[in-house]
Amino acid sequence: MAQIDNRYALGGTAARTGVAVDEGLRAYMLRVYNYMAAGIALTGVVAYLIFTYSVTSDAALAANSGGRILALHRGMYLTPLGQTLFTTPLLYVMIFAPLAFVFYLSWRISSMSVGAAQIAFWLFAAVMGASLSSIFLRYTATSITQVFFVTAAAFGALSLYGYTTQKDLSGWGSFLIMGVFGIIIAAIVNLFLQSSALQFAISVIGVLVFAGLTAYDTQRIKDGYYELMSDGSALAKGAIMGALSLYLDFINMFTSLLSLFGSRE
Repeated sequence: MAQIDNRYALGGTAARTGVAVDEGLRAYMLRVYNYMAAGIALTGVVAYLIFTYSVTSDAALAANSGGRILALHRGMYLTPLGQTLFTTPLLYVMIFAPLAFVFYLSWRISSMSVGAAQIAFWLFAAVMGASLSSIFLRYTATSITQVFFVTAAAFGALSLYGYTTQKDLSGWGSFLIMGVFGIIIAAIVNLFLQSSALQFAISVIGVLVFAGLTAYDTQRIKDGYYELMSDGSALAKGAIMGALSLYLDFINMFTSLLSLFGSRE
């Protein structure tokens, strides 16, 4: 109870009534989830559009452009755009560009205007879409859809837990962040090793780590509201960074589950 009282004290006059704080918190969390959902939607649209323009079922067009078969049973060929994106070093640029965006936003968010932070978030979501476009080459559309809805259900339940639980989840933070860095390092190593066993381990650990981060980040974002509520600009940028955290939790849990349960082409 003392902890709650201290948080309210940070909010000045708005904290004098629990109703005012609760309404503000609900509006803040809704803004976070709206940013996150819009970011995921943009990522999906960009990923699908790039996939659409990167493949063709026209063998003559593929032959004329020097394309190659992607999947024999679907008769799909790379277009010139597909060759550029998926058979050149640009592929690695697409893979690592989202990570660079995350670091950039984390380091510069405090000095950015709200508008610049919003633009950076949308650009990040679009770049992530380009990075994820290859999943349509590797997995069936049905399995992508199924895993997406499974991820959405799991994310919703975990985020609800993080929002409503009275248990302090802050102790999870260091352990989970260490897990994220371990996954990143292992994933980079596996780009060269191409080990199926290592990929399986990365996917299993990824599901567990990002499931935990979903609950942890939700509580962290909720708690952060009380520290930012007196500063409108900081609150707006806090919502963007909160959305980025939950977006990353969702996307990484989705790709980990897809790696485990997706039906490959």
